[in-house]
Order: sequence, then structure tokens, then C-alpha cells
Amino acid sequence: MTLNPQVEALLGYLAQMPPVDYATVTPQALREMNKPMQMGPPPAVAQVRDLTLDLAGRTIGARFYVPEGAGENPPLVLFYHGGGWVIGDLESHDATARALARASGAAVLAVDYRLAPETKFPGPLDDCYDALLWAVAHAADLGIDASRLGVAGDSAGGNLAAAVAIRARDEAGPKLKHQLLIYPVADADFGRESYVANGGGAYFLSTAMMQWFWAHYVDDVAAPHALAALVRHDDLTGLPSATVLVAQYDPLRDEGLAYAEALRAAGVAVDTEEAPGMIHGFASMFEAVPDALPFIDRAGAKLKAALA
Repeated sequence: MTLNPQVEALLGYLAQMPPVDYATVTPQALREMNKPMQMGPPPAVAQVRDLTLDLAGRTIGARFYVPEGAGENPPLVLFYHGGGWVIGDLESHDATARALARASGAAVLAVDYRLAPETKFPGPLDDCYDALLWAVAHAADLGIDASRLGVAGDSAGGNLAAAVAIRARDEAGPKLKHQLLIYPVADADFGRESYVANGGGAYFLSTAMMQWFWAHYVDDVAAPHALAALVRHDDLTGLPSATVLVAQYDPLRDEGLAYAEALRAAGVAVDTEEAPGMIHGFASMFEAVPDALPFIDRAGAKLKAALA
């Protein structure tokens, strides 16, 4: 399929912005450039509450969403935002978290994990995993059912969600019922066909951007830890069922599909969907790209079924 017309219009708008030189840009400068733009009223939910999570040796922020009609003691989805582990926050993915809560019928806890390079791997992952433990310990205060838990994330957040699922298995942590991985970062191999076809900069995310993000997250991009480059993990058995959503014009498409296939080969139930005509980031662009919403709705429905 050709590029979605709504995506094409958005890319035309973004092309008017000054280009970013990833050989010189600093994390602080890129964060300033990527301040979220309010494009309309966010999806309505019944409750939104900002929280402070007291974790071992640090505190982090979080935002708790409860959708309309959630009922008493709904399931909980931990949501981890994208942004290459370097940018992004609760505001950049507020609309996405709201849409996911509405589509899944679950309460959502969006986690404001510490960012790289100030906090490199495994620090952001530690925050995401410890936020899961915090949520279970505070289930009564949150009013959620701690026996019905899922994790979700987009891009670097999808990477973190998948890694949290592995740690929960390995560390006898909370039992997760599902993982929703939206165009997840799953490898540091920039030679995959989807990088070659889509990484030149025409489709928002570029190879140069991903190389820059990886260099800020891990100490050795050539040999990253298997909890960062997930397709390299040697044991994916016993993990919760997964939904893996990728985009046709995304440099990360092939590694997302490769991770889905690795999960499947390990005996994990996996539902994979490739969004035709879409680019990386579409799940947080639906206010400008309404055609992205059905993909979020379907992903949320799969979460809802898994958490029922």
C-alpha cells in the first residue's frame, strides 16, 4: 500500500521544520524540539491522577487513568512511552494512554521513567519494572485487580514493556497476562531491509536517529545486552501472550516482526499486525492521523480480551 494520505500530509508539515543534525544535537536540545503540540481535546476518561512513585533510592512520576465504564477493580496496564529512551514523557503520550485506556477498558498507569543518557541502561528498565512492583503493592489504593495485569509501550516503550515481561518471569515477579508492543525497538541491527528501505529520513524516524538513540542508551551498541536488543535473548519461553503492531514504512518494522516470530517460536501466543501506509509513531499521532485510531482500538481490544 502507498503512504496513507493523512500521514503524507503530516510528513509535509514536518518537512517544514529545521532539520536536526544528529552528529551535533544534544539530548536537551532534542527534548526542547519535541515538546508536544496540543492538536485538540484529548480522549475523555473518567479519572486522571498524577502520582509520585517512591521506589528504592529514587522517586519517579506516573499518571493514572481510569476509563468510563471500567467498573470496580478493573485490570491494570502499565504503559511505557516511546522516544528512544532519551525524549518523551507523560505529556507526549497522554493522548495515547487515554486512547488505550478507552479501547481496553483497563486502568492505565503511564510511567515517567528516567531518561538516557543521564540514566543509561538498565536504569530506565529498572524504573519500569519497579513501577510494576509498586502498582501491585498499591493495588488497593489504586482500586485495581492485581491479578489482571498487562504491559504496553510504543517504540522504546515497547522495548521496555517486553523487557519488563522477561524480568517478571525471571525474578518471580507479578504474573502478566499480556504484552502490547507497538512498533517496538527490538534490535540494534541497522542493516535490516526495513532500515534500508525506510531509514533515509523520508518517513519521520531515520537510521541516524536510531543510531543516536542507541548510543545514548547503552555503552556498547555493537553488543547490547539482550534485555535491550530483545531478539538476541536466548530464552523467550513462558512469557505472556503478545500483540505486536508494526508500521509498513517504519525502519523498525522488521525487528518488530522478528521479535514476534522469536516469541512464537518459543511457544508464546502472538498476534501480529502490520499497519499499511503508516509510519513509526502513528499511535501517538492519531489526532493528526485519524486513520491510526482503528489500529489502537484493535490493539486495545486484544488487551481487553487477554485481561478479561
